Amino acid sequence: MEPNQNLLTENELITNGERIREERILNQIYQEPNTRFLGIPLRLHFYNLARPKIDSILYQKYIVDSTKQRFMIGLLSKKQYERFLHSKLEFNQWIKRTGEEPVIVSREDTEKSLERLKSWYWNNGWFNVEGDYKIIPAEKPKRALVEYTITTHKPYVIDSLETLISSPALDSLYQLHEAESLIKEGVQYNTLDFNDERDRLTEIFRNNGVYDFDQEFISFDADTINTNHRIGTTLIIKNRRNGVNDSVTEPFKIHKISKVNIFTDYTYANRDKPIADSVNVNGYSIYSFDAMEYKPEAVTDAVFIKPGSVYSDLDRTRTYNRINSLRNFKYPNIQFIPDPADSSGTDLVSNIFLSPQPKYSLGFDLDVYQSNIQKFGIGFGGSFLIRNLFGRAENFEISGTGSIGSSADAAKSANQNQFFDITEVGADAKLSFPRIFLPFNTEKFIPKHFNPFTNMSLGISSQRNIGLDKQTFSGILNYEWTPNKKLTNSLDLLNIQYVRNLNIGNYFNVYRNSFDELNNLARNSSFQFNDTSAEPVLEIPDEADEFIQVVQNGQPGVLGLSEEEYFNVVDIAQRKFRLTQNNLIFATNYTYLWNTKESLYDQEFTRFRFKIETAGNILSAVSDLANFQKNEQGQSEVMGVAFSQYVKTEIDLIKHWDLGHENVIAVRGFGGIAIPYGNSNSIPISKTFFAGGPNDNRAWQAYDLGPGSSGSRLEFNEANMKLAFNGEYRFGLYEAFKGALFVDVGNIWNVLDNTRYSDYTFDGIKDLTELAVGSGFGIRYDFDFFVLRFDVGFKTYNPALPAGDRWFRDYNFNNAVYNVGINYPF
Repeated sequence: MEPNQNLLTENELITNGERIREERILNQIYQEPNTRFLGIPLRLHFYNLARPKIDSILYQKYIVDSTKQRFMIGLLSKKQYERFLHSKLEFNQWIKRTGEEPVIVSREDTEKSLERLKSWYWNNGWFNVEGDYKIIPAEKPKRALVEYTITTHKPYVIDSLETLISSPALDSLYQLHEAESLIKEGVQYNTLDFNDERDRLTEIFRNNGVYDFDQEFISFDADTINTNHRIGTTLIIKNRRNGVNDSVTEPFKIHKISKVNIFTDYTYANRDKPIADSVNVNGYSIYSFDAMEYKPEAVTDAVFIKPGSVYSDLDRTRTYNRINSLRNFKYPNIQFIPDPADSSGTDLVSNIFLSPQPKYSLGFDLDVYQSNIQKFGIGFGGSFLIRNLFGRAENFEISGTGSIGSSADAAKSANQNQFFDITEVGADAKLSFPRIFLPFNTEKFIPKHFNPFTNMSLGISSQRNIGLDKQTFSGILNYEWTPNKKLTNSLDLLNIQYVRNLNIGNYFNVYRNSFDELNNLARNSSFQFNDTSAEPVLEIPDEADEFIQVVQNGQPGVLGLSEEEYFNVVDIAQRKFRLTQNNLIFATNYTYLWNTKESLYDQEFTRFRFKIETAGNILSAVSDLANFQKNEQGQSEVMGVAFSQYVKTEIDLIKHWDLGHENVIAVRGFGGIAIPYGNSNSIPISKTFFAGGPNDNRAWQAYDLGPGSSGSRLEFNEANMKLAFNGEYRFGLYEAFKGALFVDVGNIWNVLDNTRYSDYTFDGIKDLTELAVGSGFGIRYDFDFFVLRFDVGFKTYNPALPAGDRWFRDYNFNNAVYNVGINYPF
């Protein structure tokens, strides 16, 4: 720094004697101090590591000194010597780019900041605002803070609002909507209110036929002279000019749509071709340059611009949105031109040019993941899409998925030496209709502008899971509609899932913890092993199943087992039954999703999701009438499988706050519960909750946390109730590198379910002490289209440890969990 320069350490804003900390006001200041991490300006210190005059230094050291130059060239060669000098320059530049240049107090920028502050207060009603600033040296040399002082004086308020609207058509529309005006008497003046009022009136006029209206025609006149800080306001809307340079004006008129022409296969190549096919339906004229591939209703149902209606921006926007949602056309081109047959100049012809997407398209995707069950996994898939299958913009999509993975505890089988010992393949077929398929008319409560869809899908998958295999068959009838861009409704009227487990005899080879516990119980009993060694091992599956059967057929004390040991065997047997039993689920669910996120780059938004699902009620009613066959547990069966009956609900809230300068606070809260009843005494495994993992509590591996304070006794821990709370502070590091500090809180429990362990269950508020707490830090790299994430989680509060010894017991890198993920966790 130069002798008369100072490093900016702080900005202070004092308004009417009080210090202001509001971000929206402080953002008016041009210069901000260097960024700090934990109170230390790390990037500034890194910047200062760079040599300020590296060119001169290198020139003096390696060019002027000819002896050193000859030595270096002899040692490296001339080309390598030049590369050596270039690398020195580049490394110095990299330090500067990575660091942060010192913010030097600038009197010019400070004066600009003062004017912006005064302007902000003026725009909020303090018209007589005064301000000043002082540059105050800090205790440390070469440092200073800037103190801005603002005196607002008395604010101005709106006294009255009058109108001067020249066009009768506009005046009539204004009178209809005057009550919603944003300019209110008695309210302090705010420039934004007047801007918003312009937006409001422009929207009203353009949605009610005033096609050629624009904001520039709206102005406000404010009288503040000798009014005792009260503003008499006049809304002025003049007539439009008849031409660009013409002083003649004419009133605005209401425009109507006289004709709507729809071109279904417009491209640049066929723009000069003659029309080959046409049809008129409900006032719409539909044209095609080749044979018509779409039925008239397919396109007219997506167009909200109606012949005979007044012009409306809203109708045009809805038409854009609906056509795009069909996934059959590229972005449409909608034009409005004066109708040459109309002498009044109020009729418009709408020309809608649609360019079809390719009839067929292929897609591929790849994913890498990790969980408590899998050390490493790769997923891949492909899809084939057929558009406009039946001529009414239907889409038919066939997709295939596959994955390979390496288990965390490989089965002792013939394939135990394979690295990839988990495989899954699947196929799905989905047919989508751009309307609601029901035996009654839904137009009254789900109108066309809600973008309704009916989706029918069938799926099948086969999984080889380290020897414990399963097949899944599914069928879904889904309805989806979006009343606006923030709200989405989804109803699965029928969601059928059949899970068939295969090779269940290999269960104990997969779940080794359960087998080891069972084997120890057998050793402690009088059971006769086939293995006569000093430490006998049960044979899988026959001998292990035989031991379980003997115990279950007896009472506590059988084979010399204590009551606790007896019930431990029963629990192992019940868990084996749950994880290997076939499941038949006939469910109905509804999802409500509210999302204010407007784009991929939106950093301040709210996302709320509520889902409720019920299963088995229809089959239960039918079973009572049809007298279905029952199994040994008294459960009604369909084709030999007991159907599931339960109710499940989930609530998920995500909120992001943008603090500016790449600083974001993100929080999430989740609660879910699934209650079995009727034909079930437990929840199907696929419908239960788990805790831990890269997108949950990052201090525990997926499926490794809970239930309750049980300490994760099993390889695969699940329960029917879950609470989770997450918070992150995200900040920029350097260019695409981002950082984060996070805290994760949560756990899973059993509630109203079939379990006898008290530490598994949630019995009331006192069990909230079993909420596990994880904290840590993360490094992310933003590729624009996705984010690569590396998070390190530390067990901060572990409910599995004894009470009083749970905080920071395993808070170290040896016990940390290292998470790799794609995109942000929430």
